[in-house]
Amino acid sequence: MTVPTPSSHNPDPSHPSAPQAGPGDQPGAAASAPPPAPPHAVSAGYGGEGGPLVRRELRDAAVCAAAVAVAGVLLGLLWLWLAPRVPLYSSGKLVLFKHPEGEEAIAAEGIFALLGLGFGLVTGVAVFLARRSGGVGLVVGLGLGGLLGSLLAWRTGVWLGPETDLSAAARAAGQGATFDAPLELHAYGVLLAWPFAAVLVHLLATAFFGPRDDAPGAVVAAPQRWES
Repeated sequence: MTVPTPSSHNPDPSHPSAPQAGPGDQPGAAASAPPPAPPHAVSAGYGGEGGPLVRRELRDAAVCAAAVAVAGVLLGLLWLWLAPRVPLYSSGKLVLFKHPEGEEAIAAEGIFALLGLGFGLVTGVAVFLARRSGGVGLVVGLGLGGLLGSLLAWRTGVWLGPETDLSAAARAAGQGATFDAPLELHAYGVLLAWPFAAVLVHLLATAFFGPRDDAPGAVVAAPQRWES
């Protein structure tokens, strides 16, 4: 009489048999966790770290641009105070320069450019001291704020300066009387003096005095255990 040997086939197909562990396998090896992501990795998917980073840079750019542009009012007042006046007079039919060979108009534009360079130096250093870590948003906001500040300074000086309507100013002064010409900018390139100087000063300050990153190869080795 023979005894039937148990079949190796699984009688229940709905419950597959678990794979047999080999002699070299360790418990829990099949369910090991995936390798960790690099410490500075940024997820490109929706909801990763890239979104908050971009929003932070945009916020820094907007705040920096607004804070820098407001200083344009002060630049406009200084330009109005320091710029030389261009004297004019009315002959009854025409408005003429009192000093045809005078350089007051060129001097007014030069003073605007010098003031723009000075404001660029001050704002570039101020933004660096406020945020030494730097960032793309700060550089973009600094350049945009400097340009907006130059435009605001220009319009402030023109608005608070002498009358821009030459006919009305000539009638108010009378024939043969001298009056001041309005403040004008013919060389629009001077509007770029402030943003150019601000961005340049900020980049130089960040390069020489900004925080230094650790060397990529400087990895501290873990202490080794002494085996007895």
